[in-house]
Amino acid sequence: MDIVYIRDLKVDTIIGIYDWEREVRQTVSVDLEMAFDISEAARTDNIEYTLNYKAVAKRLIAFIESSEFLLVETMAEQAAAIVRNEFAVVWLRLRLSKPGAVRGSRDVGVIIERGERPAKGAAAMSAGV
Repeated sequence: MDIVYIRDLKVDTIIGIYDWEREVRQTVSVDLEMAFDISEAARTDNIEYTLNYKAVAKRLIAFIESSEFLLVETMAEQAAAIVRNEFAVVWLRLRLSKPGAVRGSRDVGVIIERGERPAKGAAAMSAGV
């Protein structure tokens, strides 16, 4: 299985359960790993056959910037659903963190995995490549 990834995508949003958190934008960080067979893209050197990580990042930025969730769990779940549904990703691991949310820690957050982790070659069949 090949992995296309985005690491430390920083986005400002409204997130949190406390009154003060509902009034200020905070930065969240997203790490995303997506199963995708890149062999045809590598063979042809053609972006048409790969997962366009720039398009994924732009979609997530637009979604997160315009959202106002109470919980990082809800934001992570909905972001994962967007990636799986709109970009035909059969498996992903998404890490969503809030830097500085707990005194003494660098960040806190959640890591979720959604979908079935394909064997090599299966991702291409699922993506229609």
